Amino acid sequence: RRTPKMLALSLSLGSALVLPSRVATPVAARGSVRMAESVPHDELTLAKYMSLPHPGKVMAEYLWIDARGEVRSKCRTVDAKKATLDQLPNWNYDGSSTGQAPGEDSEVIIKPKAIFKDPFRPGDNILVLTDTYTPAGDPLPTNTRVAAVATFAGREDEVPWFGIEQEYTLFNLDKVTPLGWPKGGYPGPQGPYYCGAGADRSFGRFISEAHYKACLYAGIQISGTNAEVMPGQWEYQVGPCVGIAGADEMMVSRYILQRVCEDFGVHCTFDPKPISGDWNGAGCHTNFSTEKMRKEGGYALIEEAIRRLGAKHAAHIAAYGEGNERRLTGKHETASINDFSYGVANRGCSIRIPRSTDADGYGYLEDRRPASNMDPYVVTGMIFETIKEGNEQLDIKATSVKLA
Repeated sequence: RRTPKMLALSLSLGSALVLPSRVATPVAARGSVRMAESVPHDELTLAKYMSLPHPGKVMAEYLWIDARGEVRSKCRTVDAKKATLDQLPNWNYDGSSTGQAPGEDSEVIIKPKAIFKDPFRPGDNILVLTDTYTPAGDPLPTNTRVAAVATFAGREDEVPWFGIEQEYTLFNLDKVTPLGWPKGGYPGPQGPYYCGAGADRSFGRFISEAHYKACLYAGIQISGTNAEVMPGQWEYQVGPCVGIAGADEMMVSRYILQRVCEDFGVHCTFDPKPISGDWNGAGCHTNFSTEKMRKEGGYALIEEAIRRLGAKHAAHIAAYGEGNERRLTGKHETASINDFSYGVANRGCSIRIPRSTDADGYGYLEDRRPASNMDPYVVTGMIFETIKEGNEQLDIKATSVKLA
């Protein structure tokens, strides 16, 4: 295995919301693709070039989302004085190579929407999140950010907060063997791995730690990380973020994660059930609240929002990630994909109300249905649209876990 780059790791629902179903195909389906176990290079030689100064110039890595929901990028040089969101130029790429345009008219325009510090090229260099358009200025069908922005517009006074819990699973480059698992076999059963410590149970901590620091450096509102229930599976949380920033920061954090895994020669998948059988799947639980929910008397508003989410359960499930039916089975801390439920402290429900929210009488809700490969623009926009006052509510009672 190659050593990690020194990198300087110095480091609507309704008509107003048109949300195409576009999520990455589960990586497990592509497990037959074999990659080289390593592509060696001399880290010290690379570091010599990476340390070279370039005064007055900034390397701007433009990020965009492809047809599979994955983040791609390319870099350009900009004048340091123009490395701001209002002065960065639009750019373009070959959409025929990303499944977003035909070969005879392949140019896709990308427009800067957010800037982050580049943890892979420290200094003044930047990551530039963009979204995608045709040369005529129309959003691509895969540009779900535009619809989400429209949903949040005009309701800024509600101050919607999102906290997104991204789970992911690490594999060797064979894309078959989870990190730390014996080749062709299985580790011991689940139990000791969740938030565990030790070489016999914590596989991939170096990825989690490097990603955490890289996100903090970039300016991502990453709020925590932990090892998950299945060995080789991890989680990090982004938020609370207001409105569209929740999805923006989640997409950039995913890009940073893939770049970190690239440096360590490890494969990362967002497949919601990468290993079948008695193993937990991977979700992207989405915590949500409005300003009124976070104030005295907010509990009643939280329950109203939950009942509205219940009334649109099927539509939400259809948009919450590909392959989610393999995860939402009613086992392994999930509710059945066919049923809607909610309760206090109940991780077997579709929506969980935290114990602290129940005790305080205000706070937030956790939607546990989204899959790990969900599109955060679709999910955050859909939640905000569905909970709008006046929308239909499902007649349902809570299924809570009572204190002893």
